[in-house]
Amino acid sequence: MPPAANRALATKEAKLFREILKKFPEHGETLCMKGLILTHMGRREEGLELVKKGMRSDLTSHICWHVFGLIQKGEKNYEEALKSYTQALRFDKENLNILRDSAHLQTQLRLYDGLVDTRHALLRLRPTLRQNWVGLAVAYHLSGNLPDARKVLEQYEAVLKNVPDYDVEHSEVLLYHVRLLEEIGDTSAALAFLDANSKSRAIVDRITIMEYRARLMSKLKMPEANNTWRDLIEQNPDFYAYYRGYLLNNGVDLDDITDETRDQALQTLEEFSTALPRAAAPKRLALNIANGDRFKELATAYLTAALEKGVPSLFADVKALYRDSAKRQAIQDIVEGLREELSVTAEPPKALLILSDHARALELLDLGIVHTPTLPELYAFKGRVLKRCGDPFGAALCLDESRVLDLQDRFLNTKCAKYRLRAGFVDEASEILGLFTKKDAASPGADLEDMQSLLYLSEEADAHLRKGNLGAALKKYLVVQKVFNEFEDDQFDFHGYSLRRFTINVYLDMISWEDRLRSHPAYIHTAINASKIWVQLYDDPSIARSKSAGAGVSDAEKKAKNKAKKAAKKVQEEVKKATTTTSGEDKGLEPQPAKDDDPTATSSCRRQILSSELRNNVDAWIATYDVAVRHKKYLQAVKALNSAHALDPEHPELHLRLAHFRHTLSSASQLPPEPMGPVVKDALAKLLPDELSLEHFNAQYQQKHSSSGKAILASAKVSRLLSAPVEQIEALSSVCSTRTCRLISRLRSTRSLS
Repeated sequence: MPPAANRALATKEAKLFREILKKFPEHGETLCMKGLILTHMGRREEGLELVKKGMRSDLTSHICWHVFGLIQKGEKNYEEALKSYTQALRFDKENLNILRDSAHLQTQLRLYDGLVDTRHALLRLRPTLRQNWVGLAVAYHLSGNLPDARKVLEQYEAVLKNVPDYDVEHSEVLLYHVRLLEEIGDTSAALAFLDANSKSRAIVDRITIMEYRARLMSKLKMPEANNTWRDLIEQNPDFYAYYRGYLLNNGVDLDDITDETRDQALQTLEEFSTALPRAAAPKRLALNIANGDRFKELATAYLTAALEKGVPSLFADVKALYRDSAKRQAIQDIVEGLREELSVTAEPPKALLILSDHARALELLDLGIVHTPTLPELYAFKGRVLKRCGDPFGAALCLDESRVLDLQDRFLNTKCAKYRLRAGFVDEASEILGLFTKKDAASPGADLEDMQSLLYLSEEADAHLRKGNLGAALKKYLVVQKVFNEFEDDQFDFHGYSLRRFTINVYLDMISWEDRLRSHPAYIHTAINASKIWVQLYDDPSIARSKSAGAGVSDAEKKAKNKAKKAAKKVQEEVKKATTTTSGEDKGLEPQPAKDDDPTATSSCRRQILSSELRNNVDAWIATYDVAVRHKKYLQAVKALNSAHALDPEHPELHLRLAHFRHTLSSASQLPPEPMGPVVKDALAKLLPDELSLEHFNAQYQQKHSSSGKAILASAKVSRLLSAPVEQIEALSSVCSTRTCRLISRLRSTRSLS
């Protein structure tokens, strides 16, 4: 930070600045610049008023429009900021700063056609600037015009002169050129270009060169590819992708193993295991491929070695194999044999591996705890089994006992906090999580929220939801949505930085990752749960006004919230004081942290639901239907039902919604107007034929899925929707299978104990 003396204007210039403002108080550009300065100093509202006043005074000034765009960009209102920049360019078409900012906004908004035009303008104005050439190539690439991106790079490399040796930035551009050629499909040219520039040492990243060469040579069916893959495996023998590449080059696809390729793959992996005895990857990959006696032989060696070493993550490592029932049984036989052998030799019971037989698992764990009561993993495993049995309180207690045995183990502390949240002990979980947060933080939850801990936010929201505290749950779910919005906003700075530093390949990967951001499991989970809460509040608005929306707030929580308020107020005062004296930094353009005016989360129940595009998730389409049908958007509702039906036509919630939609339309006082009405009716008829009554439809579904508890519950809800007699609804339980009845009894006994 520059010294205070450098932040203030000299006396003469400061006097001149004040005189200008005094002499021309209505000058648009002057007002906008003054407003920008005030915003920069933290006086945001006053600054915005001045900027708007300046805009009204001079709508033909590119400076006014540019300043207004800067303000809107600081508010994360990228669409309006781009409109302001577009207006500014009408009056100053060759302003480099505005063009560059426009390019960043167009990339952020994925307006790639406009981005190409903007990058063309920048290159035309400054053809000697290297990043303008690369920026145009990237713009063509993002817009899908790969041939033109290739031409731009070739022209750029042709005119480039005096490149220093081992120039990392130039090396990154050349690697991007190789990537572009590979994506175009010109594999031979890509390999030739890579070899030429790697021999001349223009490309300096040796590992990346080897990876590109191996992949390109495999595509060209070159015999030398095997040696390149082997070299990569020797450099990193536990990287699964290298083994996949080597095997694929030899005609073995690990994702599509056949009887003909299985023996070849096992033989190859065995050779690597012999050559690299300390590598675990080839041994673990072999377990995915092998079957029968061969699997049992390999699994015995793998499990025995891991158990002798006491590898805590062994269960997580082999859990994926349990999808195959034969392999699951083989693993059970192996560990049972090892257990009996160890019990004879009086070895420690750390080698016990527990499978899905919960009663047997608890019996063995109790034996292990009696033998070695100081082993934390046994208590942690017992907690996991109890969690699977539906006993969250016993699971939390076991994890607490495990944590106490090794208080410095971060994994055990985190797991204990998670299990406490699952059991509904929010305050107790915060106490544990406070071990990882700042000591001067207002509260552990506030610090974890600042650190964007999705695990904590999701689990605490679920805990509030299970306790019926809808307001607090919704508030945490919306915080998760806010975290993902921040992830999306954070990419903005990289649109300029990555081109300046020529980190093109990583930048393109980031753009691709951001495009898939909303498919993250945490986002999907919170978006769907938040929508369910909104639907519940819509159906019963009294919940938002009732005490239950803010219930569950203990005296300790109230004290913590009051303390947090005071701490936040103090921080805001310090920030405001600092910003008024340190106008040299561009922090005023960023909005100040929002004050939490909703400590009890009651008003969160009145906010609008966040939308999400979760195309391949049935629950998301069900949630979309629930919202659409309540707003009488029947076309959107039937579209959601069609999408859900295409993904899973037998989904219990879909069955309920189909019946609900038919019932809603038949009981509606006014049908949708044409042409929407016939379209909705025809679409629903394809999913649920008109000649099939809802009673018959429900009975067919219930009979078809008589062994599914969720399906039976959905059928009961449909019967209730149709106002069926209570006796008929209760009679549905009689068709449950023995397994389902046992499950219901177990759940009831668990609830009674809790």
